[in-house]
Amino acid sequence: MSTSTPLRTALIGVALAATALVPLQGTALAAPSGTGTAATTASASSSVSGIEDATALALARSLADPDWSREVRRAALAADSVGLGTLAENATASAGRRLAARITAADRGVAAAKGLGSGAGSLLRLGLADASMKGRLASGAAPLVAAAPSDDDGAATFTAYDSRGAAHELPLDSATDRPVYLVDIDGAKAVAEGLKVIDKTLESKGLSLPAPSAGAGLSAASGIDTTRIDSVRLGDVEEPFFKGDAEIFTLVTGFGKDGKPRVDTVEMPYLNKEDTTYYPGQVLVNWSDYKYDMADAVMMEDDGDTDYQALAKAIAAVLLTITDQGAYIPLVDALLNAIPTNWWTDDPDYVESWYTLARSSSGQRNGAAGNGWMTVSPYHVPEL
Repeated sequence: MSTSTPLRTALIGVALAATALVPLQGTALAAPSGTGTAATTASASSSVSGIEDATALALARSLADPDWSREVRRAALAADSVGLGTLAENATASAGRRLAARITAADRGVAAAKGLGSGAGSLLRLGLADASMKGRLASGAAPLVAAAPSDDDGAATFTAYDSRGAAHELPLDSATDRPVYLVDIDGAKAVAEGLKVIDKTLESKGLSLPAPSAGAGLSAASGIDTTRIDSVRLGDVEEPFFKGDAEIFTLVTGFGKDGKPRVDTVEMPYLNKEDTTYYPGQVLVNWSDYKYDMADAVMMEDDGDTDYQALAKAIAAVLLTITDQGAYIPLVDALLNAIPTNWWTDDPDYVESWYTLARSSSGQRNGAAGNGWMTVSPYHVPEL
């Protein structure tokens, strides 16, 4: 259906345009003194990657306290990932307690950089870069500490720090012999909070009106018609070994009952491994919210520095130019000209998209990028 084409183009353009808008900020804090500019350093230090890097360096130096180092080692061996703020706040060693205030401030900085506001809580986490490092850590090998590197800048190495604050360049494509702690973001929590931001922003622009309350506008015999994901599989979730699970979400687009474009966010916390088939039985489209029996789906992955407030504003700016006429409006140039470059610190990875899902769609639907498929079926939800 022609009305869905501008929406699909707009959202894919939003996802991909970030790379063209601004180069990835590097680990400016780890650069030798005198390199780069003050503006670049300030920008990097306020980005998620910059905050993670500064936190990794502070944590590495704090591990010079042997009592604190043992506490961190025990926590890292006991779980795949631990909340860094909670670990420091509950520390018995003085070095850990001194670190707690700095981590709290870093958590606030991460939330601001990701456009999540003050309600996101603690986001920074700590874990080993690879499970194979547990044996060496348990045997007493001195760990390094690094910020979780981005997988979008094409670099072959990343920077880790020892307890003296010295930097070490490590390969990205394989685990090292020395155990490495990674300072990273709680991706599942960030996505959940980020989608709330997108929903609220788009709703304020009239682009994602709330679903009707139970029974509103429905007869007892009607209920609602939906499209359900019976199974789904992705070939590449853009995550190297050190990043762990992917954090996937989907934006469903179409025209609402009022004739305005709308976007519905769909959280997919289970979809975190490539080349794995999942059977979620998850509702993807609620057709009672749509004017036409067609919708599109664009799947993305949170890439650490994703700014959800900026993403929501960019989507709204594009969709508000589209009217329910079925006429194509060039969107990419307008988008590039409209979005301030300082909104973007990194791009949310475009993973896959599905064109013109119909209310009657059933069976396997291959994604347009050839990176995944899902099987769908009509699913009627009766009213209670």
